[in-house]
This record gives sequence, structure tokens and C-alpha cells, in this order.
Amino acid sequence: MNVYEYAMKVEKEGEAYYREMASAATNSGLKRIFTMLADEEVKHYNVFKNMLKKEDMNLEELDLITDTQTIFQTLNEERNNVTFDAEQIQFYKDAIAREEDSHDFYADKASELTNEKQKKIFLHVAKEEIKHKEILEEIVAFLEEPADWVASAEF
Repeated sequence: MNVYEYAMKVEKEGEAYYREMASAATNSGLKRIFTMLADEEVKHYNVFKNMLKKEDMNLEELDLITDTQTIFQTLNEERNNVTFDAEQIQFYKDAIAREEDSHDFYADKASELTNEKQKKIFLHVAKEEIKHKEILEEIVAFLEEPADWVASAEF
């Protein structure tokens, strides 16, 4: 399995993970966030598929388009309707670890590439994985302390 096929496998697993989280979420804001993250994993999958086929791609298509501020505002408005347990929080923490692992993988592979465009793409996807991690960290902060939670300024 080459690096592109492996990256496609990672992204496909990420999509399935987020779709599972979305289906389990009882809060509409969380459901939207997880659906957005699953859709982002599909975009990453397609980037690596295009790289495997040696097709050209547009990096601008990778950026998170969804308005995370609006989603976190929805979470804030629904904070009284949020129910969770320690198992769910651990599920989200596991997702954070997955995003960290993905970032590390893409950053490491970028350092091995000699083609500058491919290197740039891998670094861009690595950066996107950090965005996903930060979103998940916000969710954990929200779930652990919903009464005191305020979304970070970046959201």
C-alpha cells in the first residue's frame, strides 16, 4: 500500500468515525459538527485519490467552509438540552487523538516528499487535521462544563 492509498484509508475511517458520532449525537449542534467533519474527511480522501491518479487539485477546496462560529452558537443556545456521559467524552477524546495521529502522519510524509506541490498538499491536510482537533477540544470543553463554556475567539 503506497502513501496515497494509506492516506485514503485513514480518511475513509475518519469519515466513518464522524458519521457514527453524528448519528449518536442528541444535540443538533454536535450532529452538525460531526457531519461537517465527516464531509471534510471525504474531501481529504478525494485529494489523496486525485494525487494517486496524478490529477490536479485546488487546495482552496480543502478549507473548512462551514461556519463553526454558528455551530458553536447553536451549541451554546442548546446547552440545557445536552446530555452526555463519561463514555461519550472519552469517544471525543479518542477522536482528538486520531486527529493528532493524522496530523503527525501527514507532516511526517510531507518531510519525505521531494515534489513541492505534493509536500504543500500534505502539509495543508496536516493543518486541517489540527483544525479538526481544535473543534473536538472545544466540544470536550463544552461537554465537561456546559454551564461555564464559552467558545474560543477563533470560533
